[in-house]
Amino acid sequence: MIRSYKFLLRPTTRQALALGEMLRDHCSLYNGALQERRDAWRHSSKTSISYGNQSAQLKEIRAFDPEWQGRWSFSSQQATLRRLDRAFQAFFRRVKTGQTPGSPRFKGVGHFDTIIFPKDGDGCRWDSTPHDPHTRVRLQGVGHVRVHQHRPVRGRVKTISVKREGRRWYVVLSCDEVPAEPLPPTSTVVGIDMGTVHFFTTSDGEHEPNPKFFDAAAEELAKAQRHLATFPKRTRQRTKKHRAAARKVAKLYAMIRRQRLDFHHKTALTLVRKHDAIAHERLNTADMTRVPEPRPDPQTPGAFLPNGAAAKAGLNKSILDAGWAQFLGILASKAESAGRLVVPVDARNTSRTCPSCGHVAKENRATQARFVCVRCGFAANADHVGATNVLNRAGLALSNAA
Repeated sequence: MIRSYKFLLRPTTRQALALGEMLRDHCSLYNGALQERRDAWRHSSKTSISYGNQSAQLKEIRAFDPEWQGRWSFSSQQATLRRLDRAFQAFFRRVKTGQTPGSPRFKGVGHFDTIIFPKDGDGCRWDSTPHDPHTRVRLQGVGHVRVHQHRPVRGRVKTISVKREGRRWYVVLSCDEVPAEPLPPTSTVVGIDMGTVHFFTTSDGEHEPNPKFFDAAAEELAKAQRHLATFPKRTRQRTKKHRAAARKVAKLYAMIRRQRLDFHHKTALTLVRKHDAIAHERLNTADMTRVPEPRPDPQTPGAFLPNGAAAKAGLNKSILDAGWAQFLGILASKAESAGRLVVPVDARNTSRTCPSCGHVAKENRATQARFVCVRCGFAANADHVGATNVLNRAGLALSNAA
């Protein structure tokens, strides 16, 4: 299996400055390579520059600027150029398929937060031995940086990334050949129905409360954003007070993100420990949270008809706050590590199908929380019905697991 491990770095003051300089230089390299591609396309008869062309120039760039670009890892600079190349490949793919292209853009220093070292030992080395409390990661141009390793690393370290989040620094290890750790069987299977009122409901009728972390911090976040908006545009990013206000907003968003991630990990682990197999709806949250298309009024040019965008905005906010996609990804990862089975099923009509007689109708969903079959009169909690239908659709695979 392939797994990632994320650990907090504890750099000294001098090392923190060096890490910031490394990010700025890689950002400068990214923007310079992007500018070269744009100039070649506009002024040289639409000439395309490939990753190979730009990678071949790295030696000259490092020799010309040895005090800055020359002191960082050559392979990490190649990874930065590959990052730009992937952005252009995605851009051309969207152009060919008729999607909104969205050409690659220049990165500000505050929006370039990750540096990748493609191979352990090439510009970056993970120095860790079992039962060693003094874990270090050696970074070329920075030195040996202390790592808060809160859990053991299993498997073989392949790539190492250094990431900045606010004022914190993290190291992310990508490992392969990670062994599985199967849990003892429980002989139980379950289906879950994701929601916003309850985070999910199981086919056993249990409701997992939705913590709604964003709503809990909404008042404080709105206050911090109002304070940030009071700074005029001409002074933004120039004063100490503005930078402090921006850090306050970023800190609140980071807190919400960590709370949500912690909740997802703990909830997924509980499900995996209790059940041998878990069925869930196959959800496309990107489509579910898409903004409705405007509806032009044919009677009045320039006017638009109501399209339910305001009501949809509230639902989108609740779905994104719940973080279904992240949770289901974590659930699948933990299930694989524990030797459990996760079965995604088609989500269509799971909340409109009667589990008693099989009748499918929109009218079966009497209210958001109440299900009443218009044919046989079966009544139950709507979320419980949805979880039961999810379990029934995955019946064969789950029965084999049990």
